[in-house]
Formats: sequence, C-alpha cells, structure tokens
Amino acid sequence: MIAIIDYGVGNLFSLKCSFAAIGHEAAVTGDPGVIRSAERIVLPGVGAFADAAEKLRATGLDRVVKEEAARGKLLLGICLGMQLLLDRSEEYGLHEGLGLIPGEIKSIAGVINPDYKIPHMGWNALTFRGEKHPLFSGIHEGDYVYFVHSFAGFECDENVIATADYGYPLTAAVARGNVMGTQFHPEKSGEVGLRILKAFCEMKEGTLC
Repeated sequence: MIAIIDYGVGNLFSLKCSFAAIGHEAAVTGDPGVIRSAERIVLPGVGAFADAAEKLRATGLDRVVKEEAARGKLLLGICLGMQLLLDRSEEYGLHEGLGLIPGEIKSIAGVINPDYKIPHMGWNALTFRGEKHPLFSGIHEGDYVYFVHSFAGFECDENVIATADYGYPLTAAVARGNVMGTQFHPEKSGEVGLRILKAFCEMKEGTLC
C-alpha cells in the first residue's frame, strides 16, 4: 500500500485516482501508524513552502517522513512536496525543509529569460541527467510533463536526475537513494505521468544508490 500524506495541502484525490488507474492501492492519510506500515510514501503539496512546512511540523509528520526515509522506505515528493525534501527555501523569507536532499529552493525569476512568464506553467520536455534513473524507466527523454511553479531547486546538481528547459535548465526531478522528487505533477501528466508513478510503485528498497 502507498501512503499519500495528508497534511492539509494539495489535491490528493487526483493522485489517489492516478495510482488506482495503474492498479495500485493508495491511502490518503495523516495517521503516522498507517504511514509507517505503508510500503512507500508520497509527499504531495501545492501552495506556499512556509505554510506547508509549518503544517508538517505541527502534525509531527515531518519526523515520521524523516524516520521512514532513514529506514530506507521509498519516498516520492511531488511539486511542493519535492521542494520540502531540500534543506531550505527562500520563498518569502528563509524556511527550513526536511533536509533529505541537499539544496535550496529559490525563485526562478533571477535565472530565466525575462520574456518568459512566471509561474512556469504548462507542458515541458524532460532532459535526463546522467544515467537514466529507475523512476524514468517507463518513459523516454523528451517526453512532456506538466509544471506549475515559480520556485525551483538550486545548488542540488549532484542529485538532479532531470531538467526542463524554460529559458534555463530548471530542476525537474531529484533523487538521493530512496528519496525522490518531481517538480512536475505526474498525476497531471497523462500517460507519461502514470508510467512514472508505475515505476515508483515497482521499485524495490535497497536497489537504489
């Protein structure tokens, strides 16, 4: 069973439906016991980093996520959930993340072509970094996925597994061992997104480095 963490942010219904579409049971839950008993964890999120981080801390789910990640359980952060995996964010102040993947969240305004609109919203092609990560085993480089964001991961190059060109190669996905994150929304990315979720469901603990 997959635990989709419910901490008060994100559209969780569409994510649960996406897992159902590929034949995998997922529970939307804020219960630490259910999360600990799950085979793998998804940390979703939309909105402001500070608000989401505070809600995670207030519920104690930040500790649960870090403890389960330390045990080697497969963890996937999506959109804001991916951003929370990093050390900190500069979104409207300086806010601490979970620190599971080194890096910082910063505005894309300072790096993209000024002719490009913010937020970065819509379909963009993925460019893989290094050896193709198992999360992308069912898709091809150049496949399109759906983004909605104004902030992105920086100073995390050694853990970037995919980028998307938006006048600058923005971080599209990161991974460090059993902890992974996508800035894009697999659940909104059609068949390509479903294949990414399927790959996540089929990974085995201890097979990643």
